[in-house]
Amino acid sequence: MQDNMPFDLNKFRPPKIETRLIRLVVLGILILVFLFSSIFTVGPEEVGVILRFGKFVRIVNPGLNFKLPFWIETLEKVPVERQLKQEFGFRTVEAGVRSRYSKREYQQESLMLTGDLNAAEVEWIVQFRIADPYKFLFKVRNAVTTFRDMNEAIMREIVGDRSVNEVLTIGRVEIANTVTERLQQLCDQYETGIKVDQVVLQDVNPPDPVKPAFNEVNEAQQEREKLINQARSEYNKIIPKARGDAQKVIEEAKGYAIKRVNEAKGDAAKFNAVFREYMKAPEVTRQRIYLETMNEILPKVGRKLITDEEATGILPLFDLSKEVQK
Repeated sequence: MQDNMPFDLNKFRPPKIETRLIRLVVLGILILVFLFSSIFTVGPEEVGVILRFGKFVRIVNPGLNFKLPFWIETLEKVPVERQLKQEFGFRTVEAGVRSRYSKREYQQESLMLTGDLNAAEVEWIVQFRIADPYKFLFKVRNAVTTFRDMNEAIMREIVGDRSVNEVLTIGRVEIANTVTERLQQLCDQYETGIKVDQVVLQDVNPPDPVKPAFNEVNEAQQEREKLINQARSEYNKIIPKARGDAQKVIEEAKGYAIKRVNEAKGDAAKFNAVFREYMKAPEVTRQRIYLETMNEILPKVGRKLITDEEATGILPLFDLSKEVQK
């Protein structure tokens, strides 16, 4: 039978495949590779940086774009419209209403020495944008790592020029503004292509080992300020009142002095006027002065008995038991 015939390899031939079909398949694959390696899309917050054999050629805007295929030209997307951030001293694991942070400690970034030789843990955030994608990609190797190193160097320099109280309390805004300005100057000098938007001091605390001692110092300072404020309050109550009383006495004394001087001047003027009249008619003036004086004195005497100095035996005639009628 034919099935029992031995297999002859020399007579074996593969099934015939049409050459035209193979060509169409290869051509289709080439077209797909061409399309996938030539056409690309850039997002609305990005720009595309085109490299030809690794050399910068051009920058393309968001939308559908075309480049040379087969990896002759390659694409680097840079988010120029997106605000980026770098965290120092902590890491955000999940952002949201209740953000979760990494429990790992980053004291190699946050632990710093202040100008008065105290230690502080400074955690901060830097918000920035990529202003020049060409400089960001090609002027500095690994621009983000360099940017982080610049942040740490400037923050340590600024914190090292200030006291621990300034760093922890009143100087935080000024420190953040100074770091922002100095960081932008350094970015421009190194041509990183980065625009610094804001530096925010997230949290500033003393290191955990010294927190109890630091809290005791703060409490002592607060108690000192409390006592000083109380003393100033008492001072403001007593001293102004004493000054007011002193000024009142001085003004009263001045008024009394003016009154006495005016009265003396008036009495002197009156005496001069009477003396001038007296010199004109001495007798008449003496009589008038006597009568005026008696007119002032007699009503104050009370009961009056007028007798002749030569009369005798008239005492029984006076009724001395009667009260004086006023």
